Parts: sequence; structure tokens; C-alpha cells
Amino acid sequence: MKILLLGKAGQIGWELQRSLAPLGEVIAPDRARGGADDGGADLGQPEALAARIRAWRPDVIVNAAGHTAVDRAETGPAEARRINTEAVGALAQVSRQIDALLVHFSSDYVFDGSGQRPWTEDDAAAPLNVYGATKLAGDRLVADAGGRHLILRTSWVHAPHGHGFIQAILRQARTREHLSVVDDQTGAPTGADLVADVAAHAIRQVLQRPQDGGLYHLAATGETSWHGCARFVVDTVRERHPGWHLAVRDITPVPASAYPAPARRPANSRLDTTRLRQTFGLHLPDWREGVRRTLAEMRPDGESE
Repeated sequence: MKILLLGKAGQIGWELQRSLAPLGEVIAPDRARGGADDGGADLGQPEALAARIRAWRPDVIVNAAGHTAVDRAETGPAEARRINTEAVGALAQVSRQIDALLVHFSSDYVFDGSGQRPWTEDDAAAPLNVYGATKLAGDRLVADAGGRHLILRTSWVHAPHGHGFIQAILRQARTREHLSVVDDQTGAPTGADLVADVAAHAIRQVLQRPQDGGLYHLAATGETSWHGCARFVVDTVRERHPGWHLAVRDITPVPASAYPAPARRPANSRLDTTRLRQTFGLHLPDWREGVRRTLAEMRPDGESE
């Protein structure tokens, strides 16, 4: 089996290189400077990328790439739309034409963040920002194309590498005694390794049982706020990594309004994973386990081992 992985350098894409390897031959092209015409995989050039995919003829296309700069999307919506919507639509069409399974990753930002209960796959989407709107439009193009597909909608993804929330907290905690972190946004920090492992498991099953394809929510269990996550990160480092220097003495909870940003964020990012767990027979670990694992693979300077 031939698997095409797009976005191998991202948090989820990096882990997918590992989790997909047992399933078959993984083709993971770079986003080449010359784009898809030069053998790369640039979602900014949807037509050229589609042509390359027809030449590769993979059995599975896994799209872990995307425009994820949420605030930048507000001032540059065309770029976000081209990558998160137009390119995804092109992938959906070409995957249907060559009868490949398309695996695509979506976001909790498709919801408006209202209420207190976890969002289900059947809840009405109402994005608050350009990023969320472009992701939702891409999801719909995948579903409407009529090909075999698997959409995994996740949230609050973290990994030992990259520039995520955990890295930002540790960077500040090393040099500042007092931190202020948002406490009125709730979700479940979810490890990129968990997302990748679940994706590989689901791909294997959907290839055998095409009727199990479709849209699923994927997140760790439990819930917390960004403030709660920050405190857990600091407490865990002090307990398990005493050699790491941290200057921080207190972490104050503040509302999101204390940090105005171009893009509004959903207050409620809880995702109901019942459909995923029942369909694929999975147990999803608590979010704290994933954060501990991420920290265990990082160095004191905040980089991965």
C-alpha cells in the first residue's frame, strides 16, 4: 500500500511518519521551494499538487498540512482560504478520481464555543474567525466530493517539537516570576502522538470497512483551561524534572479579554469523542498523560530530545 503524507514537518505530520510506517510505503514530500511542479507538495498550488498526486497514485492521502496562523488569517484571508479550503477541495476531487482514501484533520474552531457540553459531530458549526471558516469549508468539500474519506477533528494539539503552548509556558516560566494565563477557555490538551496513532488505527479499519469512514472528533479525555494546563506543566516539571530551572512563582488566571487578538477564540473547545471510541473500539487517555509524555521528551531549553 502506498500512503501520501502531506505536512510531514508539522506537529501531527511528524508523528504520522512514525505511526503510518507499519501500514505501507509512506511518501512524505517536502514543501519544496519550487512547489509541486518540482516534486514538492505545496498546498498553495492546488492544481499542480493534484497533478503530482495523479502521478504518484497513492492508495491513501493523509493531509496534515494547513494554514494554522489563526491571527494572520484575519488580515490575510486569501492565503488561509487557498490552503485550508481550495487545496483541500482539490485533494478531495483527486482522491475520488483515483479512488484513494483521503484522511483530513479538522479543528474545534469550526464551532462558536458557546455552552458547556462537549461538541458532537452533528452539532451546527458557526466559526468565530477566518481560520475556523476556512477549515469548515474544507471539511464540507471533503464530505461533498463523494469519495472515501476520514475527517478527524481535534483540538489543543501539543508536541515536544514546534512552538506550541507548552513551549511558550516553559519559555516564560524560566525567566518570569509572575505569569497570567487565560482561564475562561476550556478544552483537552491532546498529544500529536495520540492523534497520529488513532489516525493509523482508523485508516486500517476504514480500508477494511469503508462504511466506517466519515467525520469523527478526536481529543484526549478530561478538560481544563489554558491556566489549568499551564499550572500542570509547571507542577510536573518541578516534580519530575527538578534539574530544569523555573523562575515562576505564581500563575494568575485572567479572562481572554486581557489578551486582545485579531481572531476570536472559542470559549468551549470540548469535543465529544463517543462516536470515535465506539466505532473504532478505542480508549482515549486523560490529557495529563499526554502532557507528561510531551514534557518527558523535551530538554530543559524547551526543545525535543
